[in-house]
Amino acid sequence: MAIKVMIKRHVKARKTQEAFALLNDFRIGALNQPGYISGETLVNRYEPGSILVVSTWQTLEDWIRWQESDERAANEAQLESLLEEPARYEIYDLGVLPQNK
Repeated sequence: MAIKVMIKRHVKARKTQEAFALLNDFRIGALNQPGYISGETLVNRYEPGSILVVSTWQTLEDWIRWQESDERAANEAQLESLLEEPARYEIYDLGVLPQNK
């Protein structure tokens, strides 16, 4: 089942351009990952330091494999010094309620 991953980041003042460029580079890495469908980077019009990345994956397992990869960890390490606080992650199933386990 497809999922959407929302990653909200708050970037330090005067670091937005640098962070946005890094996030675009990171998406290029995701393009070649199994299960990656699409992604977009949204910048809050009234708070440019508030950036939301939305990506769509075929399965939760595909996302987890990318999330735990060495390549992604290196990307996040580059971005970390530009953030005011740790990134927040939310994962949504598309159009169905998750099964209780």
